[in-house]
Amino acid sequence: MSHEVEQMFYVNEVPWHGLGKQLDAPPTMEDAIIDAGLDWTVKMEKLYLVNGAQVPKKRAAVRSSDSSVLGIVGKNWTPLQNSEAFEFFQPFLDAGEACLETAGSLRHGKRVWVLARIKCDPSEIVKGDEVIPYLMLSNAHCGGIAVSVALTPIRVVCANTLAVAEEMNTSKILRVIHSQSVKESLDLVQETVSLVRRRFEATAEQYKILASRAVSIGGLEEYVTRIFWPQTIGMLAVPDKERKAIARLTKSIEPLYHAGKGMDSITGVRGTWWAVYNSVAEYLSYNRGNSRDVRMESLWFGGARSVNDRALQIATEMAVS
Repeated sequence: MSHEVEQMFYVNEVPWHGLGKQLDAPPTMEDAIIDAGLDWTVKMEKLYLVNGAQVPKKRAAVRSSDSSVLGIVGKNWTPLQNSEAFEFFQPFLDAGEACLETAGSLRHGKRVWVLARIKCDPSEIVKGDEVIPYLMLSNAHCGGIAVSVALTPIRVVCANTLAVAEEMNTSKILRVIHSQSVKESLDLVQETVSLVRRRFEATAEQYKILASRAVSIGGLEEYVTRIFWPQTIGMLAVPDKERKAIARLTKSIEPLYHAGKGMDSITGVRGTWWAVYNSVAEYLSYNRGNSRDVRMESLWFGGARSVNDRALQIATEMAVS
């Protein structure tokens, strides 16, 4: 398995990143922890200098299974154990409102995630093109990154991870820092199931707007420029280096716009801003980066996630202008 993904499972169809252990049905909470390779805990240990002096105000976050150091953290940092991350979803599972579809760890356990599908009807953007809502909890055992629970829409036809508009505060359902009260804070998220569904419905309406608007000539290159090189917008003469880079990236994305996943099989996508936005989403999911697991981490947790958010925002702005 690739070096970024340590271990994970997924249910039914192979996900876009093609990684992990395949299961035929959603697992129980107990089986999910084992299948994801997350049946270990994090303990705090003191740090010492080579001369024997204790390092003040710092501790090591250490994995119980192999005593590996996951990170150096502050003395008040409290780990959210993997079992506690899974427990967050238990009320959803008990009520039949969600099912676990993938979970795992990256970078030798430094980052973990659990992805659950929210049980509601998919939203059909155009006939035959559905988007499904997921709720993802991500956590870092290396310190410095908050526990995050976010809505993550995924397009069925190609498994593209889409975006929720960045300016909408409910796109990130909860974000808390590690503290003694982290479990109590997470408990509050159980009250937001209806909010998640409403947010998903509103986001799907935004996708439908994109699908209802045609793209003008030259729209793709301008769109790529505004996403990846916004500093060049309005320049009378774009520097040669940036101009060539814009042209190269547009050339890479253009085939996805014309013949990407779902373009041939679904009527009503080609030639719309929905097609343009999905060409960038598909590029981020399948083409950008030098390996599948690097793309996955970037799209879910890193730089590609903010690019995806920006791509949706700009597509909407350009579609309605």
